[in-house]
Amino acid sequence: MEQEKENPQTNPEIQDKILLAALTLFTNKGYFNTSLNDIAKVAELDNTQIIYNYFANKHAIATTLYNNILDNLSISIDDIKRRNSTASEQLRSIVDLLFKLTDDAPSIMHFLLILKIREFLPEQRALNESPAFIKILKIIQTGIRSGEIRNIDPQLANAYFFGVINNTLRMVLNGTLDKKADSYQSQTWLMAWNIIAKKSSVF
Repeated sequence: MEQEKENPQTNPEIQDKILLAALTLFTNKGYFNTSLNDIAKVAELDNTQIIYNYFANKHAIATTLYNNILDNLSISIDDIKRRNSTASEQLRSIVDLLFKLTDDAPSIMHFLLILKIREFLPEQRALNESPAFIKILKIIQTGIRSGEIRNIDPQLANAYFFGVINNTLRMVLNGTLDKKADSYQSQTWLMAWNIIAKKSSVF
């Protein structure tokens, strides 16, 4: 399926405005309640025809958003792995990143954790099958081999660990927890890590 139309007159800044407007609308109104007219209005475009210079349809916008977010997350995880040597340090840095994104870019985290993406992007891989999360699973596998993490199925360790992390972030995003994510970061890390750590110790 065509995602973007080739046009020598396209402007990357306008494309970014379209994507940002769509992200805001998808997270606030939902994908199915958002129209191209809505996106054009929020992006401050004169008409919807401008959108067609960049994207074939709303589905293509959502696909690009999803892929961009996951690509950026994957790049960030690569950087975290380069800067940290142990599984615990790498996981801690990933948690730090997710909490920071929740406070600084809540629409991105809402898109990933709250929206039912498979309902409007059924052809896309599930979040836990994306390259970014496969890299996280490999970090957990490394932690098991090194003795940092309990010798359990890596998929279970991943589910236990990120169950705590993601549920906390969802409660922040939907307002069940009324403080910023940063307020809950330390205690959430302690709980999540101690569930999977071979020894109940944290750094």
